[in-house]
Amino acid sequence: MKVRLPALYPAQHEAIYHPARYVVIEASTKAGKTLGCLVWQMGRVIEDGGVHWWVAPVYAQARMAYERALGMLPRPLVVSKSRSTLEIGLVNGARWAFRSGEQPDNLFGEDVRSAVIDEASRCRDEAWFAVRSTLTATRGPIRAIGNVRGRSNWHYRLSRAAEAGEPDHHFARLTAWDAVVGGVVDRAEIEDAKRVLPDHVFRELYLAEPSDDGGNPFGLDAVAACVGPVSSAEPVCWGADLARSHDWTVAIGLDRAGRVCRFERWRDTWGRTVERLLDLTGRKPGFVDATGVGDPVAEMLVNRGSALVPFVFTSQSKQSIMEGLAAGIQRNKVGLIDGVLRNELEIYEYQPARLGVRYSAPAGAHDDAVCALALAWRWYTKQGLDVRKPLDNNGTARLRMPAKRSVIV
Repeated sequence: MKVRLPALYPAQHEAIYHPARYVVIEASTKAGKTLGCLVWQMGRVIEDGGVHWWVAPVYAQARMAYERALGMLPRPLVVSKSRSTLEIGLVNGARWAFRSGEQPDNLFGEDVRSAVIDEASRCRDEAWFAVRSTLTATRGPIRAIGNVRGRSNWHYRLSRAAEAGEPDHHFARLTAWDAVVGGVVDRAEIEDAKRVLPDHVFRELYLAEPSDDGGNPFGLDAVAACVGPVSSAEPVCWGADLARSHDWTVAIGLDRAGRVCRFERWRDTWGRTVERLLDLTGRKPGFVDATGVGDPVAEMLVNRGSALVPFVFTSQSKQSIMEGLAAGIQRNKVGLIDGVLRNELEIYEYQPARLGVRYSAPAGAHDDAVCALALAWRWYTKQGLDVRKPLDNNGTARLRMPAKRSVIV
């Protein structure tokens, strides 16, 4: 039986079908790395028989690849399929398995004839070690593909080794412009992404250029340059992020030079949280988180005479205030402090999302301090609360307060 495989555009084919055993590809989003490697591995499955693995960082991504592979294979070749185990059996006895890298210990054991590690920069080191061990007996080839995600991951290190000429390794980079030339992405779409996304995000996602900071939107060097002692000046504005379940309530005050002058972090009942925020902030303005369970708390604050204005976090509003904070930090305009705040800023991440960029702390970590700082900085910049802004006798900036029930989105 002869099977005609889907055609790849030249740069895509050259990168994926290189004869080296280890092919490491840093690719932009939508450059065709996943489709190209599905085509490459489908050819191996049909020709070689045996067991072949596709490994993704999480189960949901492995399932998406499984569904695409099942749709690509000619029906006469498929003798079995299992959506519970994500495996496809072929008439030649081959088994094409789609695995999650979430539990690396589950990746040991089998003799695998070829392997693809998808989104490799987001897979754990242990997953890479386990997959490599399965190829020992067969000396099977491997394709490690993914968007770049900073420099602190095994995929980046392996890419640099391959780029430096490591024996039997090949490095390739596929960018959005390669995809444009190949006819799989519209040039106008890339130009639009360049226009609307922050430069560091565009370079990583569309040009496959790794940043120094592992997907950190603020920049580790920029954060370090902003760190100093807590200011002894009075706050001119506040940002308050309210706790949910295991999170913390954090309130941050900025002085008129944009330096952190108050940092409070606690867990308590909503009633005592309201009292504490009223006592801390007084009549100084700022934003308070009013998302979900925070909405009635923010309303209680407003009804009690607080000058804090409710702010609702959505994917768009969060992206906006985080990019504003990043710009302030990178221009050395924000005065930061060591400890919890610095730690949260340094581990913060961004990832591509359907409607833009998603900003969040890594799984299991907190971002309450970052959100509080971003809220305070948004008020500070929007109201022009800098050293040139005239203050009244009690240190409060002269500005027109918004209506009590304003909700910022």
